[in-house]
Amino acid sequence: MSPAPLPVLDPAFFDAAQTARAWPFEEARKLVARIEKSGKGEALFETGYGPSGLPHIGTFGEVARTTMVRTAFRLLTRDQVPTRLICFSDDLDGMRKIPDNVPSKEAMEPHLQKPLTSVPDPWTNEFNSFGDHNNAMLRRFLDTFGFDYEFASATDYYRSGKFDAVLRRAAERYDDIMKVMLPTLGAERQATYSPFLPISPISGRVLYVPMKEVDAANGTITFTDEDGRDTTVPVTGGHVKMQWKPDFGMRWAALGVDFEMFGKDHQTNAPIYDRICEILGGKAPEHYVYELFLDSEGQKISKSKGNGLTIDEWLTYASNDSLGLYMFQKPRTAKRLHFDVIPRAVDEYYSFIAAYQAQDVAARLENPVFHVHYGAVPNPDVPVSFALLLNLVATANAEDTKVLWGFISRYLKGATAQNHPEIDRLAGYAVRYFNDKVKPFKVYRAPTDQERAALQDLYDQLAGHEGSTDGGALQDLVYAIGNAHKFEPLRDWFKAIYQVLLGDDQGPRFGSFIALFGVAETRKLIADALAGKLLA
Repeated sequence: MSPAPLPVLDPAFFDAAQTARAWPFEEARKLVARIEKSGKGEALFETGYGPSGLPHIGTFGEVARTTMVRTAFRLLTRDQVPTRLICFSDDLDGMRKIPDNVPSKEAMEPHLQKPLTSVPDPWTNEFNSFGDHNNAMLRRFLDTFGFDYEFASATDYYRSGKFDAVLRRAAERYDDIMKVMLPTLGAERQATYSPFLPISPISGRVLYVPMKEVDAANGTITFTDEDGRDTTVPVTGGHVKMQWKPDFGMRWAALGVDFEMFGKDHQTNAPIYDRICEILGGKAPEHYVYELFLDSEGQKISKSKGNGLTIDEWLTYASNDSLGLYMFQKPRTAKRLHFDVIPRAVDEYYSFIAAYQAQDVAARLENPVFHVHYGAVPNPDVPVSFALLLNLVATANAEDTKVLWGFISRYLKGATAQNHPEIDRLAGYAVRYFNDKVKPFKVYRAPTDQERAALQDLYDQLAGHEGSTDGGALQDLVYAIGNAHKFEPLRDWFKAIYQVLLGDDQGPRFGSFIALFGVAETRKLIADALAGKLLA
């Protein structure tokens, strides 16, 4: 699958974009000023990827957010300045440790410290290397999302000579680079540090060794190889790579990068990257620092550990669009990236979609879904929430969407999976999410005396609403019963409903649930709860 072309922007947004306040516009304005000052004919965006493990959602988020800024830049410049996005993989890095999620750690041990593109693929025979496999996983997902990007491999750029001119310059300005790097290191590391990492002609490993000589005139370095002999190799042609901090700045200078965002763990190093870029003749790009994603235990997610959610896991239970929304919201706030964030992200996405349809041009630019869809916002008809469908799956014991459609088609007259494919897709996600992530942890409780009386009242009064699909009227009835039985605060009544009837601490508007599930079915659910049948 090839990357999609850039979406066509509606010129109706051009004027409103000039005063838009959403964070992608704030970042894009800095880039507009940079391009205007430099007179450069294009804006180059870059994202970096370390393929030491399978891609995780944080990696995707960097590309998605960068594309949001790119879209804002296109609007601010009325789409008159060409833009490019390079997704760069640091696949010439040595494999410093073996990821936890590979099939056989023992088989990987002989390849420690070799470039990732020189390590065999531990999963299949489909790819030439570990790095190639992980690069393919990244490209597959980016293509699924329809990003317009150019994939770049460090192995290719180093070995093909694309970095040769800047690497020669690094040899010429070796002392200047060392003056930047040495103060950031401890005494022991200073004694052996070099910005150049030779790749051993003997073992193929990336070596962290001091330089015996740097010959700027000939563009070579001399070091002691693993056999104890002094070896001289050119800095060009993939015989060396640069340490990761100098590599950042070198790449910016070589490519002419104008914008790159990175996680907070890079923030203290940003001045180093900038300075080395300038030493090598480049202009440091505009930066955007985002907060890190955390797993369920509050720890930073890691490709090598495999904690947090994977890309494929999110897409098993929710759409691309809900993930895009999660990436847009509060990028400078640390957020948990665990299964329990998915339902809210899904429902928020559809709420923003519904609001977008009634907004004017200026308000649409502040709506997250404008940025999620990079200006090409769809209009799906989804009058039921994900939370509602999850509870319907639970109470209907649904193992597939056919059961759900028996309720949905009664609630939405004439609706079918064929004429409402978005609802059908959402129903499929709900079945999988509930059975995998909710059902094993469902806990029902018995009602208190007050709750039992109120539920009996609800059971009795619902008899007069048989066949109703008016969620508003049914919600009013639930409210009235809660007030009549003096629940204080009233949310305790709804909490009781969720815990006793649905086995959860929260849920959808219960009137909407009754309308979808059915009055008769809800009365039976209440009767079963009062009889203690849900506790088994």
